Amino acid sequence: MPNDTTTLRARPKVVHFVTGGFSGATQVAIDLCLAALHSGPYEPVLILRRKSHTPMARVEALRAQGLDVRWVAARWVHWQTEVELARLLRELAPVALLAHGFPEHLIGRQAGLRAGVPALIQVEHNSRERYTPWSRWLSRRLAARSAALVGVSEGVRQSLLAQGLPADKTRAIPNGIDLARFAQAGGEREAGLVMSARFARQKDHATLLRALALLGSRHGLRPRLQLAGLGPLRERMQRLAARLGLAGQVVFLGHHGDMPALLRSQAIYVLATHFEGMPLALVEAMAAGCACIASDVIGVRGVIEDGVTGLLVPEGDAQALADALARLLRDPALTARLGAAARARAMAEHGLPLMHARYQELLDSVVRD
Repeated sequence: MPNDTTTLRARPKVVHFVTGGFSGATQVAIDLCLAALHSGPYEPVLILRRKSHTPMARVEALRAQGLDVRWVAARWVHWQTEVELARLLRELAPVALLAHGFPEHLIGRQAGLRAGVPALIQVEHNSRERYTPWSRWLSRRLAARSAALVGVSEGVRQSLLAQGLPADKTRAIPNGIDLARFAQAGGEREAGLVMSARFARQKDHATLLRALALLGSRHGLRPRLQLAGLGPLRERMQRLAARLGLAGQVVFLGHHGDMPALLRSQAIYVLATHFEGMPLALVEAMAAGCACIASDVIGVRGVIEDGVTGLLVPEGDAQALADALARLLRDPALTARLGAAARARAMAEHGLPLMHARYQELLDSVVRD
């Protein structure tokens, strides 16, 4: 009789293809792979589109956990990556391929068609991407050959439908996080602000910094702001903070190794952003019990209920953001109430087991068919 290890190795494979940039999409793919690693009907394989900045130490850490991690080169000409990926898919012979994010969902499904993968699934992680007329045409063509199209929030699902993709194949599966990391609710909190986000064009650190300056000049409030994250626009934001006279008030943390502890130590979390899919950092802040203020954009609206689990402010409106910050800083009871409600919502609706179960149900349906 085969032992458990033999049984697990005999499971049919499911491949997750995603950027090697270790974005939010990468984290979701990793979480799904690790959840399926030692249980369930399918053996997960993670394939990264490797980039020059792909952190190989993190790749090796995943392999040390037993996850099968492969990669293909991120080439300027996508068809070359498709050929390399198709060759790898023929070797692995998966029953399904989940292609996460843009342009990986185009590259991955093209390669899956070349390799004859039975079930192709697009997972769209953002409400706004750099589609061209050609890539929109290709997306619609691939949708006809795909088993399912997943948006990581209802807002993203709606953006897929707005592209003319088939409604009968499209569904929303909200992202989840490892709630065990946030089991402690936290005690005393500094009346400070924190934002954890990559310094890139999607995020709106500039509006947050301008709001912080207005908070001081118009409301007389000067809380400390801690910014966690790396990215190409970090130095530009440091220069902006200096020009606004905030150099001593804003702390640029870089990569922070213990986000749960940082979030538990602060009263208010801010997500200033231009567009989202389903922001994991915001869900983590909710799980940590922070009172959250976020830009009112697709992907955020389905996470924050304005006035109940946080506050929403118009995108790019520094004055509105400053006023919302002042409201919370002057009303600790409201801050505590919003933080508790946010934590309860995150614990009830955004755990990894629920996300994994929904993807498992999807896989069962398309693989069986």
